[in-house]
Amino acid sequence: MKSRFRFKKVSTGKFDIVLFSIVTSLTLFGLLMIFNSSSVVAFNLFGDKYGFIKDQIVWCILGFAALFIAYRTDYHKLYHLALPLLIIALVLLILVFIPGIGSNALGANRWVNLGFITLQPAEFVKLGLAIYLAAWFSHKEKGRFGAFLLLMGAILLLIMLEPDLGTASIILFEALVIYFLSGGNIFYFLFIAPFVGIIGFLYIIIEPYRLSRLTSFLNLGNSIQDTSYHVKQILIALGSGGLFGLGVGNSIQKYAYLPENVTDSIFPIIAEEFGFIGSVVLIMVFAAFIWRCLYIASRAKDSFGKLLAGGIIAFIGIQTVINLAAMTALVPLTGVPLPFISYGGSALIIDLASMGVLLNIAKQSRS
Repeated sequence: MKSRFRFKKVSTGKFDIVLFSIVTSLTLFGLLMIFNSSSVVAFNLFGDKYGFIKDQIVWCILGFAALFIAYRTDYHKLYHLALPLLIIALVLLILVFIPGIGSNALGANRWVNLGFITLQPAEFVKLGLAIYLAAWFSHKEKGRFGAFLLLMGAILLLIMLEPDLGTASIILFEALVIYFLSGGNIFYFLFIAPFVGIIGFLYIIIEPYRLSRLTSFLNLGNSIQDTSYHVKQILIALGSGGLFGLGVGNSIQKYAYLPENVTDSIFPIIAEEFGFIGSVVLIMVFAAFIWRCLYIASRAKDSFGKLLAGGIIAFIGIQTVINLAAMTALVPLTGVPLPFISYGGSALIIDLASMGVLLNIAKQSRS
């Protein structure tokens, strides 16, 4: 990354109230649904039905604080912080495998326990990588495809060792989008696509739980006692909601029938309580959110802003699509949360901080 890169002076625009309103609405709706869906599970786990919602409110406050800090910070300053931020993210990824620091849950090493807070480093990689690649690709450079592959190979290997195939897929998509937007040769993608597909398939079949998710997706008619249980409970929740839903707080699946109903599988609870109409409205809000983000990216005055906005849109947009597709049985379950809605501190803070960056890009965009 060349330090001689310079930015032109940009004008100051208005606060993008449209994007902020959409993000705030999604986040507040997420708090409502976490409270609705978690009370039974929280009482069983913690003896406190408010256990999950109290944590999420704290993370929500921290997330909006991060949003306003990012909004008040000129996004051009991130250009010079790109390499340190990427190094910090990589160090955190390595720390998940260090005994006493890395935190294991359900056979996965995805968290770092710093004593006062537990972080999920893969979430920080999403934003850190977007900043780094946007800075790197802001200027033309010959022969960087090999270096790009080496960097992505190292990051994806660390994430897949956790293991977390869903997040690895999101980060790969994010990186390819930034590379393509920077003017990268599309034939490179066609060349590496078969290798990525083969590696992904082998990664699935060597691990029993991932293979069972794939087989249950392909054989939804199996007994409810086998690995298709989760998918069937999702479909039951979707069908139970009907056209208008059972009403707020009236979900049946939240009574521990539906696994992960606070995190990855919160959308079926939404569909059960708000019905088909409510689900469509939520999807339309996400569509409006992505459209607004694309609008901001298109109006950025410099290549760094365009690529950074594109990277942020890529990782949040594809995560939304993957979650909704998995929750409607269009793709196998991946363990990917729904942005702004699902329970989770690291994801919410990073997503809101990313929105602060987009708001700052919008502030300095073309009038």
